[in-house]
Amino acid sequence: MTRILSMKGILTSFLVLMSITINAQDKFGGLALYTVRDNMGEDAKATLKKVVDAGYAYIETADYKEGKFYGMEPQEFKSYLETLGLQPISAHMGGVTLKNADQQIADAKAVGFEYFTIPVPPMGMFTFNAENRTMGMKGSLEDLAEILTTLGKKCEAAGLKLLYHNHDFEFKNNESGVKPIDYLLENTDPKYVNFQMDLYWVTKAEADPVAYFEKYPGRFKSWHVKDMDDEGKFAPVGEGHIDFKRILQEKETSGMVKYFVEQDMTWDKKPLEVIEISHEGIKEIGFD
Repeated sequence: MTRILSMKGILTSFLVLMSITINAQDKFGGLALYTVRDNMGEDAKATLKKVVDAGYAYIETADYKEGKFYGMEPQEFKSYLETLGLQPISAHMGGVTLKNADQQIADAKAVGFEYFTIPVPPMGMFTFNAENRTMGMKGSLEDLAEILTTLGKKCEAAGLKLLYHNHDFEFKNNESGVKPIDYLLENTDPKYVNFQMDLYWVTKAEADPVAYFEKYPGRFKSWHVKDMDDEGKFAPVGEGHIDFKRILQEKETSGMVKYFVEQDMTWDKKPLEVIEISHEGIKEIGFD
């Protein structure tokens, strides 16, 4: 009797594993969970299930507080993602400092992330003007490059890869006539520091993603794929005017390994509706 029960347990485990494997084969592409942040705050586990149902294969997180991802300890979060067949690829770690970096890196590693992504200039360097909704930074680019390099070395030692994510201001001349992104690309070592290109914000800055791929090949390891409507607002992928097909043709030049659909604000549509529309969009464009 014990042997029969044991065999049943093995068979059940096998069927669950096969179900996850088959399910994963039907999924593709990544989602930046910042898009569904309100839903994640209400019920993270139910929302992650809906992300899978929408067709996504992997995720990028945007919530880490007191050693937890969306209220879950790293091992619990990892285990739940495994039950869904959803891969943890990138973590946006906006609260990182040189003092807490070791713990944050260890927690990201425990979940199984590949990329430790810095979403804005860290350690109080990021600025936001609420009046005109413009972003920028205070402090020197030399200091930012040094901080990123220090963090990148810590990540490399732990088996993670550090990326820096852009907004529009990095692609515009600062008061010294220097584009921050150019300075960072030219003054960091690709062994320790690479970049996540946000295609919307590059377009918003009136820069050309492809030109940057060609000038700095291999440095843009991941992308944020989000569209822009005719008013310059965020739009579901495929409903705006960014030429993703042209950009996608240069993914090898870019060095792109993973990409994440994102839409910061979804206006009159619900976030869970938007991620479904965008997944259809990336499929039509040719992302896989």
